[in-house]
Formats: sequence, structure tokens, C-alpha cells
Amino acid sequence: MNCDTQINKVKLALLAMQRYSWEQGVAMQAFLELGEKDVVIAMAKEAAYRNMVDGRVAAIGGMESVTDPCSAGEGLIFSYKKTKDEELKNAYQALLKWALETAPRNEDGIVYHLVEAKEFWVDSMYMLPPFLAVAGYYDESIKQINSYWKTLYNSDKKLMSHMWNDEKKILKRPDFWGVGNGWAIAGMARVIDLLPDYMQKEKDELTEKACTLIESVAGYIREDGLAHNVLDDEKSFIEVNLPQMFSYGIYRGINSGWLKKEKWLEIANKCRVAVENKVDDYGLVQDVCGAPHFKSPGVAPEGQAFYILMQSAYKKM
Repeated sequence: MNCDTQINKVKLALLAMQRYSWEQGVAMQAFLELGEKDVVIAMAKEAAYRNMVDGRVAAIGGMESVTDPCSAGEGLIFSYKKTKDEELKNAYQALLKWALETAPRNEDGIVYHLVEAKEFWVDSMYMLPPFLAVAGYYDESIKQINSYWKTLYNSDKKLMSHMWNDEKKILKRPDFWGVGNGWAIAGMARVIDLLPDYMQKEKDELTEKACTLIESVAGYIREDGLAHNVLDDEKSFIEVNLPQMFSYGIYRGINSGWLKKEKWLEIANKCRVAVENKVDDYGLVQDVCGAPHFKSPGVAPEGQAFYILMQSAYKKM
């Protein structure tokens, strides 16, 4: 199938899917990076419409998450700047107040992932810091990343664990979830590009973290370009979303100059081709860590979105 034809099918399937807050946010980001501005604005209007009194956007179903709605932040800011729509302005400002002031956090100001539980999840490395950075709160963005990294990074495996219980001070889920490591890679890649030149020291430190994680994840990419759902557990199912998140981070790193093309392009391309072979006739990216429970292979809006993000980054090579 022609690449553009496949992208169009994946886009249509994504737009047909039901989406929770983070799924709306990552979908908006995919269309933004693909350059489809009208789609981003339409999705931003819907995210703003489904807002909560506390400032969270794209609210559907039970809203347990603290950071997930922040994934829509860049799309909201972009859409307001393009339209000057006051509803969009009010939505992103309320969301920013939530992220900076009122969201549940620990005594050091590190934002929790859930409203009713004092937990840090690696997912938050994608959901929150890029929004803070695009809004101009660079120091806060770096602070959140560094704290999630300190809490969840395993220095022996050089991978990110999934969940930390901040009350008991133990890992709730120590597993090296592939998609979780993908969230971390993608979030850091975006923030590296968003930091201003005068923060070169912070940019270098963040780049070092991203490169370390990419190097480690590369060791778990299979010969077929895919990976296990829990990276170091060969009994866990073979999964498709981490390879495309991994490729996305590499393509962005090459495009921005912090990864060497001659070292990383081959493995990124191997993963991309493997993922392309997983897209069915309806544009569904099959065998990603599947929604809604993320315990078995299936399909998911985030899997659709990262296919688009991967291909849009590849097209900029």
C-alpha cells in the first residue's frame, strides 16, 4: 500500500475512534505535526467544550487522571493563536492553572498521575512537560521530567518502571512497560525541541537522558522490528506501539541534530517498516497494546496517533 494512502486510512480510523483525554491529546498532536491545522482546531474546540470546572479538558467518562488532559495543551495553544477564539484561550489558561497550581502534587510540587491516589506514572512524562514547555514554563517542565526520571528510572536496566506509590515509597508496578518507555522518549524528544537556546545546559542534560533511554530500549527491539509489551519479559505479548514511539523519538532526534543519523536511522526504519506491515485494510494499527485495558494486543487511539507521528517525523528527514 502507498505510504500516503496508508496514512490517510490510519487518520480516518483514528477519527472514528472513541477517545479519552490523553487519546484526544495525542491525536491532536499527531494532526498538528502532520500539518492538518483545521483538524487540530476542530479537535481543540471539542476538547475545550468538554472542560471541567477545575480546568481539565477533553473530559469523558470517569476523570481519574491528573496529567492526561494536559496532553491536549499544545493543540489548544496552537488553535487559539490561529483563531483568537476566546473559548480556546479560556480553556488553555484554565488547563495551565490546573497544571501549575491546583492539580494534586507532592510536597516538592511534583504532579501526581491520579486524583485519588498519590502515584507517579511514566506516562506523565509525555502528558505534562511538553504542555508546560510550549506555554513557556521551561523550568517547571524540566523539574517535572527530572523528578519523574529520578523516581522511575532504573539505573541497572537503564529503563523506566511504570508506576510509583508515593505514600508507601515503593514501585507499584516496577515492570519496564514498553509503551511507558515510549511515552518517556516521546515526551523528552518534544521538550528538547521546545527549550530555548539560552537553556543549553538543561537541553544537554535532557538529551543525555533521552539518548540513554533510546540506547537501552534499542537492546530490546526484536529482529522483526517489534518488542515485547514488558521489554525484558519474553513471555509478555509482542507489541507494536513501542516500536513506532521509539522510531518517532529517533526521527525527531535526527532531525534536531541530537542523534546521529548513521547510527540510528537503520533501526528506526526497521521498526517503521514492521509497523507498516501491521496496518490492516481499514487503517487500524493492529497488535498495539490495546485499549481500553492495555493488557493484551489490540488497537488503540494512541497506537493510531503514534503511527501518524512516526510517519510525519520520517517525512521531515
